[in-house]
Amino acid sequence: MVTGFQGRGFRVRDDVFPDGLLLSPVRALAWQGAPAIDALTVADLGDLFDLDPLPEFLLVGTGAGLRQPPRPFVRELEARGIGVEVMDSRAAARAWGVLRAEERWIVAALMPIT
Repeated sequence: MVTGFQGRGFRVRDDVFPDGLLLSPVRALAWQGAPAIDALTVADLGDLFDLDPLPEFLLVGTGAGLRQPPRPFVRELEARGIGVEVMDSRAAARAWGVLRAEERWIVAALMPIT
């Protein structure tokens, strides 16, 4: 659960992730080298989707404002049966907490708040 924001990053318990955050139901990882949203690819998310079962959808936090990821990125995930929900990173962090409290099986990629 994201417990707060610090600078341009996110706080998860006692850890701060200043450059972006990848979340799954089992872990929180620093997102080193998060690309610009218009250059985002599935490969940029590493092993985020290596879950069994696959996540229902990916929450994408696009930084301080809402921006859409590339259409090929969305199509690739939809072809795998994974939906994509896009919002600014603060809203995505809050949505993560609500959805995980409902025990939804989701993942998130939160870009730094700049």
